[in-house]
Amino acid sequence: MPSLPETFAALSDTTRFAIVERLLAEGELPAGELAAATDLSPPAVSRHLKVLRNAGIVAQRVDGTRRYYRAEPEPLRAISAWTGSHRAFWEASLDRLEKILNKSGWT
Repeated sequence: MPSLPETFAALSDTTRFAIVERLLAEGELPAGELAAATDLSPPAVSRHLKVLRNAGIVAQRVDGTRRYYRAEPEPLRAISAWTGSHRAFWEASLDRLEKILNKSGWT
């Protein structure tokens, strides 16, 4: 399984992020339908899908001449676990910042 930095890198592109969002919302979709929803050429969308496949974020299924894509849950679970493990740190840091801002009159 690719590393968390690879997952974040693949999702850092707005087109790839939108593709994953759509797959999460709608389920498995053919590549042509994903391409039709963008202003990009089909080869450009194919390159984005390849990055997502290489990062393990999407999986491809071939049916004849059609390619279908679906979001893979494991990399998204890894992101959720990572953010959850850092939640306490960020909440404590933001609470300290809020206290400082309140004391200084910024809020």
